[in-house]
Amino acid sequence: MLLLPTLSLNKIPDLVKRKPVLRVAHLTDVHLKDEWDAPRHYRDCLHHVQQQTPKVDMILNGGDIVFDMNKENIDTINAQWKLMHAVTAAECSLPVHYILGNHDIWWNENNKGQAIYGKQYSLNQLQLPMPYYSLVKNGWKFIFLDSVHLDIDGTWYIGKLGDAQFSWLENELKSTAADMSICVISHIPILTATLMVEDDIVNKWTMLGGDMHTDTAKIIRLFYQHPNVKLCLSGHIHLHDKVIYNNVTYICNGAVSGAWWKGNKRETAPGYGLIDLYADGSFEEWYVNYQA
Repeated sequence: MLLLPTLSLNKIPDLVKRKPVLRVAHLTDVHLKDEWDAPRHYRDCLHHVQQQTPKVDMILNGGDIVFDMNKENIDTINAQWKLMHAVTAAECSLPVHYILGNHDIWWNENNKGQAIYGKQYSLNQLQLPMPYYSLVKNGWKFIFLDSVHLDIDGTWYIGKLGDAQFSWLENELKSTAADMSICVISHIPILTATLMVEDDIVNKWTMLGGDMHTDTAKIIRLFYQHPNVKLCLSGHIHLHDKVIYNNVTYICNGAVSGAWWKGNKRETAPGYGLIDLYADGSFEEWYVNYQA
């Protein structure tokens, strides 16, 4: 007689909770420009995402959408965004949710006061009323942060939220049910180990305010009060790493563009993050090199 394994009834709820509810792709640092065969590679990446099995439900774009807006002339900026819209419309059938990166912001000092100065031009292109927002999908909440701001001297950017956005984030977390898992998306990493991978270190590491959030400790303390914050995704560094701290997983994914369309950035190949999200707040993640 063949004896089959039995399933304990008290394990069934755990299996139900483990049910996959959403698959997302995290594409960041595309840096799209009509050079270096970038449009073809971006198309290949979009096709690769859409050929995944199980299928991807939506794309999270982590910023640096175009190659560079800072200090460029308006004709170049218009051309880059026109190209981005054309490639995405023709090659992508998935919903895409965006945040801004430092290369998506027009901080040309000679054009202060114009309607497109700062972030407004890109927000208009993406039809976003605000640079930070949230949405709920299949039982998970996604919080999209605006992590790029001018430093106090107004000459360069740093990673931070600022008082108004931090208050908004506090309220967003408080208003989220404790049993709803949360994924946070930022361009600049909230926490990363990639900054320790440098060639010119002598006897200390130097971390610049534009490489990682300068309000990291404050954000981490806030997350500690909300155990349903499970996952934070970022880009910006073009390197891939994973740091787990206080039961929150911080993943910095590599760039779709690699080293700005010139191969690998150090040991990280051009790629994107693929994440399966489960009903119980757990997840599985992979970094995918889309190039043959």
